[in-house]
Amino acid sequence: MRVAFLGLGIMGRPMASNLVKAGHEVTVWNRTAGKDVEGARSATSPADAARGAEVIWLCVSDTKAVESILFGPQGVHESLTDGQIILDSSTIAPSATRRFAERVAAKGVQYVDAPVTGSKIAAEAGTLIFIVGGDEAPIERLKPLFAATGKKIFRMGETGKGEAAKLAMNLQIALIYEGFAEALTLATKLGVDAETLLPLIEASMVRSGVVEYKAPFVLKRDFSANFPLRLMLKDIRLALEAAKEARVKLPGLETVEEIYDMAAEDGHEDLDYAATLTLLEKWAGVEVKGASAA
Repeated sequence: MRVAFLGLGIMGRPMASNLVKAGHEVTVWNRTAGKDVEGARSATSPADAARGAEVIWLCVSDTKAVESILFGPQGVHESLTDGQIILDSSTIAPSATRRFAERVAAKGVQYVDAPVTGSKIAAEAGTLIFIVGGDEAPIERLKPLFAATGKKIFRMGETGKGEAAKLAMNLQIALIYEGFAEALTLATKLGVDAETLLPLIEASMVRSGVVEYKAPFVLKRDFSANFPLRLMLKDIRLALEAAKEARVKLPGLETVEEIYDMAAEDGHEDLDYAATLTLLEKWAGVEVKGASAA
């Protein structure tokens, strides 16, 4: 398929690379110049990239960036033609997604939101999970692209529902990791070694995929970004905004947002979201680490 891939960040660049490896004809564009993908054509603007593409795939940081790429100067809208599909794997506001879909529908363009879960490692391995909102017909057309970059597709309903489900997922990740970080901090303060606590967690009903994935990094004190804290904070705020629109109260997430705000102010926004642990450690006067990091 002819694909315009817009956004070559932590997730987008390996996704675009996997499309090239799968034999698709890929044109790429990135807001910051200097990034490219081997085997793909580099475009001069979103409009240039989208011209003649069957699918215009976005993977950028926030709602404002998606709107600018779609409808700003030299934006995708200048090149849209009947029959194209816009596929957005950014994590943005569900209400904005629906507005964007309505705007491009006038040109005969279908809009599918497909945020991902799996972080940088899964993007590189082509094992992402796509959380999809949109009509069944365009989703069926997109399956070869999903197959080249991921392992599972979950259709959540019409356009915007993929984003809604992704926010619900990240809400849980943020809360689960916060519980894990607080447990490690308390245990360390009370003299229980983190490496002793982990087998207990894994053998009990407390175990979780979040803990299994993050624990090795935490014990090595490796907070390099698989999913940057600033982006998780953005998603937390999106979830709280969506909750406000729907008149839903999320008191636990409101508290976690405060912790992320303070961690960002402490200079950790470009580290992995697991670095929120360092804030708890500072308050407690301890450091959580395994033997390999000692």
